[in-house]
Order: sequence, then structure tokens, then C-alpha cells
Amino acid sequence: MFVHNVFFWLKEKDNEEARAALLKGIKSLEAIESIKSVYIGPPAATRRPVIDATYDFAEILIFDDEAGHDVYQVHPLHKKFIEENAHLWERVLIYDVEA
Repeated sequence: MFVHNVFFWLKEKDNEEARAALLKGIKSLEAIESIKSVYIGPPAATRRPVIDATYDFAEILIFDDEAGHDVYQVHPLHKKFIEENAHLWERVLIYDVEA
């Protein structure tokens, strides 16, 4: 299993239109066939010193393997998502995990 964890920080944190647009864009990625499971959302309400809850949205994508992830990276929907939404975020951080 290959787990792709992506964290997004909005440029304009108080802009509800930008927030809605980014969430819609992230959700559009669910249609990519090589993704087996998708989890999308804002930070949970948990607060402890070891938790970074500064991001605005997280996207957790599960693939069968790295090859499935590689298909996702070059998929037209992924490229379209980046083209249409990159102006909305100031930072993206990714953690990939093999399980």
C-alpha cells in the first residue's frame, strides 16, 4: 500500500470563496481511477503540542502501490487541479508512506 498525505495552506485563510474552491478542487481528484481510498478534510479539533493544525485542508490518498501513485501524478485531472488551484495555496507539504 502507498499512502499520499498532502497538506494545504491557503493564501487567504479568511476567504470563504477560496476555501470552497480549493475544497472542490481537491474533491475532483477522487475521480482518478488508481486511487483506492480518499480522505479529505480540515484539521481535527485535537490540540496538543505535537500536533500541527496550521494547515487548512488535508488530503489522504491510498493507492495499491507506488505505481498507482505514479499514474495519479501524471493524470490529466491532477494536472488540471494544480493549474486551476495553485494560486489559492501558499504552501503544500507532502508525506508519502509505504505500508
